Amino acid sequence: SKVRTSSIVQRFPNLNAIGNGWKEAGGYNQAMRSFTSSIGHVGEPVSRSGQKKIVDALVSGEKSRAVRLLYEFSLGNNKLSANDFASILQSCARLPDPLFVMEIWRIMEEKEINISDKCYSLAVRALCKGGYLKEALSLMNIMGENLNCYSMLPIYNNFLAACYETQSVDYASKCMDLMEHQMVGKNEITYAQLLKLAVLQQNLSAVHEIWKECIKFYSLSIISLRKFIWSFTELGDLESAYTALQHMVRLAFRDCDISRTAEGRFCDVRLDIPAPSTGSWSFIDVSLDIEGSSNFDIESQSLGNMEISTVRKKLSASVMKLLRWSFNDVMHACAKVQNCDLAEQLILQMQTLGLQPSGSTYDGFIRAIATTRGFSEGVEVLKVMREENIKPRDSTLAVLAIICSRELELDLAESFLDEIYEIRSPHPCNAFLEACDVLDRPERAVQIFAKMKKLNLQPNIRTYELLFSLFGNVNAPYEEGNMLSQVDVAKRINAIEMDMMINGLQHSHLSLKNVLKALGTEGMIKELIQYLHAAENRFSRYDTYMITPVYNTVLHSLVEAKESQMATKMFKSMVSSGVPPDAATYNIMIDCCSIIGCFRSALALISMMFRNGFNPEAVTLTGLLKILLRSEDFDGTLKLLNQGISEGIQLDVLLYDTVLQVASEKGRIDVIELIVEQMHLQGVLPDPSTCSHVFAAYVDHGFYNTAMEALQVLSVRMIAGGFKDNDEKQTELENLILGEDSEDESRILKPFKDSKEYLTVALLQLRWCAILGYPVSWSPSDSHWARRLSSNLASTSSSL
Repeated sequence: SKVRTSSIVQRFPNLNAIGNGWKEAGGYNQAMRSFTSSIGHVGEPVSRSGQKKIVDALVSGEKSRAVRLLYEFSLGNNKLSANDFASILQSCARLPDPLFVMEIWRIMEEKEINISDKCYSLAVRALCKGGYLKEALSLMNIMGENLNCYSMLPIYNNFLAACYETQSVDYASKCMDLMEHQMVGKNEITYAQLLKLAVLQQNLSAVHEIWKECIKFYSLSIISLRKFIWSFTELGDLESAYTALQHMVRLAFRDCDISRTAEGRFCDVRLDIPAPSTGSWSFIDVSLDIEGSSNFDIESQSLGNMEISTVRKKLSASVMKLLRWSFNDVMHACAKVQNCDLAEQLILQMQTLGLQPSGSTYDGFIRAIATTRGFSEGVEVLKVMREENIKPRDSTLAVLAIICSRELELDLAESFLDEIYEIRSPHPCNAFLEACDVLDRPERAVQIFAKMKKLNLQPNIRTYELLFSLFGNVNAPYEEGNMLSQVDVAKRINAIEMDMMINGLQHSHLSLKNVLKALGTEGMIKELIQYLHAAENRFSRYDTYMITPVYNTVLHSLVEAKESQMATKMFKSMVSSGVPPDAATYNIMIDCCSIIGCFRSALALISMMFRNGFNPEAVTLTGLLKILLRSEDFDGTLKLLNQGISEGIQLDVLLYDTVLQVASEKGRIDVIELIVEQMHLQGVLPDPSTCSHVFAAYVDHGFYNTAMEALQVLSVRMIAGGFKDNDEKQTELENLILGEDSEDESRILKPFKDSKEYLTVALLQLRWCAILGYPVSWSPSDSHWARRLSSNLASTSSSL
């Protein structure tokens, strides 16, 4: 098992290269000059304490002194062996210092010292820890020809561990090839390293192959099962992880002994002798078949036929800790796939086994529960934690804050954010800002952004996207901008952009879009064009995902500002410069045509849409209808609607309301009745605007009874779209409508909180009808007005 160092250097040229590199850097020459000046001659014996002096110099970082002491040590008259360098090599491996190992190797070559197994191992470890995997692999190749396989295996395991730490998958593959060539076997440590590498590559099939191979030769220990469970959960295989966890639970209540190494790592006290799984473990391979399935039945899989006295067996602290870690891994996997049912079973099983859930356990449990069942379930679990004096993690509070923000519970979300000791990511705050944006509550957003500043939490680009959306607009919706509001908007945008620059962030396409929307809403056309040019410089004209939506935002703002000529000019420039329009672009420009009343241009745009692969949508028809309605061409409007239906375009209530509004203004009750019945046949539910236009048309002509009857029918149709027909629900709604209690109207208004404003409007309208003496009918088809509209549509459609 010995070999001369001269042959190593001859077959291992990289060692010389590394050593020479250190020499060229001046360290070697400086050390030798110091050494030759300090002694007048060589050959005198040097004390064995020189080893300690060299190690002390290395540890203290005195490299030149260490080199001088090394050569002083080697030039003595004493007969040196490999063992004389072992402690120095061990220090090099611990630091690590691979370059100093090269100097030692040079000396051992000059002294023709035989290399021991230990020196090989320490040298490879130093090279691996120092990141010199190529050199370490070359040395291992030489070692394989001179050492026995048992001596080699720990070295290979160390090399695989280094491959994982440096994420060097290619070297790991070469190491496996070398192990196979040199017929070096594997032990449980090898399999553990291979598992980590498989997880690094996100290779689930490799983990299953390692499992199958491992159980052929080993009766798996709790430690090995723990590592397999971690691998399965990291790769999203919840089923296999759960099955392996149940095997781990069974093994924990058998005779097993776990100890710790000097470094504090868990280790099995069994001899590391391959022993195939036998007996009750023979079914494991089948249980972890990828194609198999698990019913997650804890009672049958985890406890099975074990007696209750066995379950109550006291486990060691080490075994309990390993079990808890594995339960936590599976719990967090449940959170990732939102499997709340299994998460509840795991908590129950832990309680049965006497395992106290930790903060990490509850972190995964709350994530699984709250993301699927809502924040209220998570809050209940949080109460249980506090009753058990378990402090929630910051990550747990952050998740609850995010979920509450998504459900627009601002007060609760803010309370969780206030509890977080250290917010490491802006994500929870961004979720709160997004909720403020949805609810139009910029004043609440100011508080959270101030909290981020106080905690020195650096915003990301999403933060600024939301800030532009929240604070870019000054006026309320549908209010026009004025000189004062425009100045205010410019100041706000400038302040946010300055903060972006301080944090080293540039505009994203979404942040620019939000700025453009704000400028367009305020009518700041000059600034709008300036930001468009900035976007053109920021993003490629040929990156349609980025630049086309930006152009659409500007075009929409110009059309809304009635700047039709400028919008037309920009559209032509956009097309000529190679920026491809999308469906939204064409719809915006058709809307522009509706403003200037040019039906021919709108048809030309539709032709362009077809040529570029875009089909007209409901919004396209709305733009065309506006042009026809502008000239009061109701016949053309009805024909266009019928054509849209025949071509399969899904018409929406906004389109129909556009026609109803103009027809109501012009007193065309005949058109209104045809449109209302067509909506009914097409399954398009009315909205409050529909009711308003129809009711106003009848009232303006003095048809008051018909107006009330139409209002009833349309209101019931609105309610029918929100609830399925059932007697119990109808009775509940009828009590609200007919109730004489002063609180009935406030109860009707409650659905507004659940974003069911249509239902609320419909109930209030029916209540007002009832107050005026018009009884509620839940069968709109029985209405004389509804039957008349149905027959009129049939006769009119045949004549069109």
